Amino acid sequence: MSLLSWEEAVRWFRAQPDNELAVRNNYFDLPVQKAAERYAYSEEFTEVLRLLGVGNGRSVLDLGAGNGIASVALARNGWRVTAVEPDCSDEVGAGAIRSLVKDAGLEVVLVQSYGEHVLLPDASFDAVHARQVFHHASSLEAMAKEAARVLRPGGVLLATREHVVDDEEQLAVFRSNHPLHALYGGESAYPVSQYVASFEAAGLRVVRVWGPVETILNFYPGTEAERQNMIRQMVAVRWGGFGRWLACLRMFRVRQMKQMTSQDHTPGRLFSFLFEKS
Repeated sequence: MSLLSWEEAVRWFRAQPDNELAVRNNYFDLPVQKAAERYAYSEEFTEVLRLLGVGNGRSVLDLGAGNGIASVALARNGWRVTAVEPDCSDEVGAGAIRSLVKDAGLEVVLVQSYGEHVLLPDASFDAVHARQVFHHASSLEAMAKEAARVLRPGGVLLATREHVVDDEEQLAVFRSNHPLHALYGGESAYPVSQYVASFEAAGLRVVRVWGPVETILNFYPGTEAERQNMIRQMVAVRWGGFGRWLACLRMFRVRQMKQMTSQDHTPGRLFSFLFEKS
Protein backbone atom coordinates (compact mmCIF):
# COMPACT_ATOMS: atom_id res chain seq x y z
CA MET A 1 0.00 0.00 0.00
CA SER A 2 1.37 3.42 -0.93
CA LEU A 3 1.67 5.97 1.84
CA LEU A 4 -0.80 8.80 2.22
CA SER A 5 0.08 12.47 2.50
CA TRP A 6 -0.07 14.02 5.97
CA GLU A 7 -3.31 15.79 5.02
CA GLU A 8 -4.86 12.53 3.80
CA ALA A 9 -3.82 10.73 6.98
CA VAL A 10 -5.39 13.43 9.15
CA ARG A 11 -8.58 13.33 7.08
CA TRP A 12 -8.76 9.57 7.63
CA PHE A 13 -8.25 10.10 11.37
CA ARG A 14 -11.06 12.66 11.50
CA ALA A 15 -13.44 10.27 9.73
CA GLN A 16 -13.01 7.40 12.19
CA PRO A 17 -15.89 6.77 14.62
CA ASP A 18 -15.33 7.93 18.21
CA ASN A 19 -12.29 10.07 17.29
CA GLU A 20 -13.91 13.44 17.95
CA LEU A 21 -12.12 14.05 21.27
CA ALA A 22 -8.75 12.91 19.92
CA VAL A 23 -9.21 15.17 16.89
CA ARG A 24 -9.82 18.15 19.17
CA ASN A 25 -6.92 17.25 21.47
CA ASN A 26 -4.60 17.20 18.46
CA TYR A 27 -6.02 20.47 17.06
CA PHE A 28 -7.00 18.64 13.86
CA ASP A 29 -10.59 19.93 13.91
CA LEU A 30 -12.02 22.23 11.29
CA PRO A 31 -12.39 25.09 10.74
CA VAL A 32 -8.81 25.67 11.82
CA GLN A 33 -9.83 29.03 13.31
CA LYS A 34 -11.63 27.20 16.13
CA ALA A 35 -8.58 25.04 16.85
CA ALA A 36 -6.36 28.14 16.88
CA GLU A 37 -8.63 29.97 19.29
CA ARG A 38 -8.70 27.00 21.66
CA TYR A 39 -4.90 26.68 21.58
CA ALA A 40 -4.39 30.42 22.20
CA TYR A 41 -6.30 30.15 25.49
CA SER A 42 -4.93 26.76 26.53
CA GLU A 43 -2.84 26.11 29.63
CA GLU A 44 -0.19 24.73 27.30
CA PHE A 45 0.24 28.01 25.43
CA THR A 46 0.08 29.95 28.70
CA GLU A 47 3.20 28.02 29.73
CA VAL A 48 4.87 28.65 26.37
CA LEU A 49 4.26 32.37 26.87
CA ARG A 50 5.57 32.21 30.44
CA LEU A 51 8.82 30.69 29.18
CA LEU A 52 9.30 32.88 26.10
CA GLY A 53 7.63 36.02 27.39
CA VAL A 54 5.50 38.54 25.53
CA GLY A 55 7.14 39.42 22.25
CA ASN A 56 7.30 43.23 22.47
CA GLY A 57 8.44 43.24 18.88
CA ARG A 58 11.00 40.46 19.24
CA SER A 59 11.31 37.93 16.42
CA VAL A 60 10.44 34.24 16.66
CA LEU A 61 10.73 31.40 14.18
CA ASP A 62 7.84 28.93 14.50
CA LEU A 63 9.59 25.87 13.10
CA GLY A 64 7.38 23.17 11.60
CA ALA A 65 4.39 25.41 12.14
CA GLY A 66 1.81 22.90 10.88
CA ASN A 67 -1.64 24.51 10.69
CA GLY A 68 -0.34 27.70 12.31
CA ILE A 69 -2.05 27.64 15.70
CA ALA A 70 1.13 28.56 17.57
CA SER A 71 2.23 31.11 14.96
CA VAL A 72 -1.00 33.05 15.37
CA ALA A 73 -0.99 32.78 19.18
CA LEU A 74 2.56 34.14 19.31
CA ALA A 75 1.74 36.96 16.87
CA ARG A 76 -1.22 37.96 19.02
CA ASN A 77 1.18 38.32 21.93
CA GLY A 78 3.55 40.78 20.32
CA TRP A 79 6.00 38.48 18.54
CA ARG A 80 7.15 39.12 14.99
CA VAL A 81 6.55 35.61 13.66
CA THR A 82 8.08 33.73 10.76
CA ALA A 83 6.40 30.36 10.21
CA VAL A 84 8.36 27.60 8.49
CA GLU A 85 6.19 24.80 7.13
CA PRO A 86 6.88 22.58 4.09
CA ASP A 87 3.36 21.12 3.70
CA CYS A 88 1.12 23.14 1.36
CA SER A 89 -2.16 21.75 2.74
CA ASP A 90 -5.12 24.06 3.35
CA GLU A 91 -6.06 21.98 6.41
CA VAL A 92 -2.79 21.07 8.15
CA GLY A 93 -0.11 23.13 6.40
CA ALA A 94 0.79 26.42 4.76
CA GLY A 95 -2.69 26.99 3.35
CA ALA A 96 -4.16 26.80 6.83
CA ILE A 97 -1.58 29.30 8.10
CA ARG A 98 -2.49 31.77 5.36
CA SER A 99 -6.17 31.42 6.22
CA LEU A 100 -5.58 31.96 9.93
CA VAL A 101 -3.35 34.98 9.40
CA LYS A 102 -5.81 36.59 6.99
CA ASP A 103 -8.80 36.07 9.28
CA ALA A 104 -6.91 37.33 12.34
CA GLY A 105 -5.55 40.39 10.55
CA LEU A 106 -2.02 39.57 11.66
CA GLU A 107 1.36 39.72 9.96
CA VAL A 108 3.14 36.37 9.82
CA VAL A 109 5.88 35.67 7.31
CA LEU A 110 5.44 32.21 5.79
CA VAL A 111 8.40 30.23 4.46
CA GLN A 112 7.67 26.90 2.79
CA SER A 113 10.77 24.84 3.48
CA TYR A 114 11.93 21.93 5.55
CA GLY A 115 13.48 22.47 8.96
CA GLU A 116 16.71 20.81 7.84
CA HIS A 117 17.21 23.58 5.26
CA VAL A 118 15.71 26.81 6.58
CA LEU A 119 16.08 29.47 3.89
CA LEU A 120 16.72 32.32 6.30
CA PRO A 121 19.79 34.35 7.36
CA ASP A 122 22.10 33.53 10.25
CA ALA A 123 21.37 35.02 13.68
CA SER A 124 18.02 36.51 12.61
CA PHE A 125 15.70 35.43 15.47
CA ASP A 126 15.42 36.04 19.20
CA ALA A 127 13.64 32.71 19.72
CA VAL A 128 12.76 29.49 17.96
CA HIS A 129 9.56 27.69 18.90
CA ALA A 130 8.92 24.13 17.78
CA ARG A 131 5.89 22.10 18.86
CA GLN A 132 6.13 18.38 18.07
CA VAL A 133 8.67 18.95 15.32
CA PHE A 134 12.14 17.51 15.86
CA HIS A 135 11.06 13.87 16.08
CA HIS A 136 9.82 14.24 12.48
CA ALA A 137 13.24 15.33 11.20
CA SER A 138 14.90 13.37 8.42
CA SER A 139 18.11 14.37 10.23
CA LEU A 140 17.81 15.46 13.85
CA GLU A 141 21.35 16.83 13.78
CA ALA A 142 20.74 18.90 10.64
CA MET A 143 17.50 20.38 11.96
CA ALA A 144 19.09 21.22 15.31
CA LYS A 145 21.99 22.88 13.48
CA GLU A 146 19.61 25.02 11.41
CA ALA A 147 17.59 26.06 14.46
CA ALA A 148 20.78 27.11 16.21
CA ARG A 149 22.13 28.89 13.13
CA VAL A 150 19.19 31.28 12.81
CA LEU A 151 19.21 32.16 16.54
CA ARG A 152 20.93 35.29 17.75
CA PRO A 153 23.40 35.02 20.66
CA GLY A 154 21.31 34.92 23.83
CA GLY A 155 18.33 33.56 21.91
CA VAL A 156 16.37 30.55 23.10
CA LEU A 157 14.94 27.44 21.50
CA LEU A 158 11.81 25.92 23.04
CA ALA A 159 11.13 22.45 21.66
CA THR A 160 7.98 20.93 23.14
CA ARG A 161 6.25 17.54 23.12
CA GLU A 162 9.05 15.52 21.52
CA HIS A 163 8.61 11.74 21.51
CA VAL A 164 11.25 9.81 23.45
CA VAL A 165 12.32 6.16 23.33
CA ASP A 166 15.17 4.30 24.97
CA ASP A 167 16.17 2.07 22.02
CA GLU A 168 15.19 0.70 18.62
CA GLU A 169 12.86 -1.88 20.17
CA GLN A 170 10.86 0.88 21.87
CA LEU A 171 10.83 2.86 18.62
CA ALA A 172 9.23 -0.09 16.83
CA VAL A 173 6.58 -0.38 19.55
CA PHE A 174 5.87 3.37 19.43
CA ARG A 175 5.45 3.33 15.67
CA SER A 176 3.20 0.27 15.71
CA ASN A 177 0.95 1.90 18.33
CA HIS A 178 0.75 5.29 16.62
CA PRO A 179 -2.61 5.74 14.85
CA LEU A 180 -1.14 7.52 11.80
CA HIS A 181 2.40 6.23 11.27
CA ALA A 182 1.38 3.25 9.13
CA LEU A 183 -0.59 5.62 6.89
CA TYR A 184 2.01 8.32 6.22
CA GLY A 185 5.27 7.03 7.71
CA GLY A 186 6.50 10.22 9.36
CA GLU A 187 6.74 9.33 13.05
CA SER A 188 10.01 8.82 14.90
CA ALA A 189 11.49 9.25 18.37
CA TYR A 190 14.93 9.45 19.98
CA PRO A 191 16.53 8.96 23.40
CA VAL A 192 16.73 12.13 25.52
CA SER A 193 20.51 11.93 25.33
CA GLN A 194 20.39 12.07 21.52
CA TYR A 195 18.18 15.16 21.51
CA VAL A 196 20.49 16.91 23.96
CA ALA A 197 23.66 15.85 22.17
CA SER A 198 22.31 17.08 18.81
CA PHE A 199 21.49 20.53 20.16
CA GLU A 200 24.72 20.83 22.11
CA ALA A 201 26.69 19.89 18.99
CA ALA A 202 24.86 22.72 17.22
CA GLY A 203 26.18 25.19 19.81
CA LEU A 204 23.25 25.42 22.22
CA ARG A 205 23.29 25.15 26.02
CA VAL A 206 20.71 23.11 27.91
CA VAL A 207 18.58 25.26 30.20
CA ARG A 208 15.80 22.82 31.12
CA VAL A 209 14.61 19.34 30.24
CA TRP A 210 11.10 18.33 31.33
CA GLY A 211 9.73 14.80 31.48
CA PRO A 212 6.13 13.67 30.89
CA VAL A 213 4.61 14.94 34.17
CA GLU A 214 7.04 17.78 34.92
CA THR A 215 5.20 20.41 32.87
CA ILE A 216 1.78 21.02 31.37
CA LEU A 217 3.58 21.24 28.01
CA ASN A 218 3.84 17.43 28.06
CA PHE A 219 0.85 16.61 30.27
CA TYR A 220 -1.74 18.11 27.87
CA PRO A 221 -4.54 17.12 27.11
CA GLY A 222 -4.62 16.76 30.89
CA THR A 223 -5.13 19.98 32.82
CA GLU A 224 -2.79 21.62 35.32
CA ALA A 225 -5.29 20.83 38.09
CA GLU A 226 -5.23 17.16 37.08
CA ARG A 227 -1.43 17.18 36.98
CA GLN A 228 -1.15 18.66 40.48
CA ASN A 229 -3.77 16.25 41.84
CA MET A 230 -1.89 13.29 40.37
CA ILE A 231 1.30 14.48 42.08
CA ARG A 232 -0.46 14.87 45.42
CA GLN A 233 -1.97 11.39 45.15
CA MET A 234 1.38 9.88 44.26
CA VAL A 235 3.03 11.57 47.27
CA ALA A 236 0.23 10.34 49.55
CA VAL A 237 0.67 6.75 48.36
CA ARG A 238 4.42 6.82 48.84
CA TRP A 239 4.55 8.78 52.09
CA GLY A 240 1.32 7.95 53.87
CA GLY A 241 0.31 10.38 56.61
CA PHE A 242 3.20 12.72 55.79
CA GLY A 243 2.07 12.99 52.16
CA ARG A 244 -0.30 15.95 52.56
CA TRP A 245 2.39 18.03 54.30
CA LEU A 246 5.18 16.96 51.94
CA ALA A 247 3.05 17.74 48.88
CA CYS A 248 3.00 21.40 49.98
CA LEU A 249 6.78 21.65 49.53
CA ARG A 250 7.62 22.68 45.98
CA MET A 251 11.13 21.22 45.93
CA PHE A 252 9.81 17.92 47.23
CA ARG A 253 7.21 17.81 44.44
CA VAL A 254 9.92 18.57 41.88
CA ARG A 255 12.08 15.69 43.15
CA GLN A 256 9.11 13.32 43.05
CA MET A 257 8.32 14.28 39.45
CA LYS A 258 11.92 13.76 38.41
CA GLN A 259 11.81 10.34 40.04
CA MET A 260 8.65 9.53 38.09
CA THR A 261 10.40 10.65 34.90
CA SER A 262 13.36 8.35 35.57
CA GLN A 263 11.02 5.39 36.12
CA ASP A 264 8.87 6.02 33.03
CA HIS A 265 9.99 3.99 30.02
CA THR A 266 6.80 4.23 27.96
CA PRO A 267 7.68 4.12 24.24
CA GLY A 268 7.01 7.55 22.74
CA ARG A 269 6.62 9.44 26.03
CA LEU A 270 6.77 13.22 25.73
CA PHE A 271 9.65 15.51 26.72
CA SER A 272 10.19 19.24 26.25
CA PHE A 273 13.49 21.13 26.04
CA LEU A 274 14.70 24.70 26.53
CA PHE A 275 18.08 25.68 25.07
CA GLU A 276 20.01 28.92 24.85
CA LYS A 277 22.58 30.15 22.34
CA SER A 278 25.64 31.66 24.00
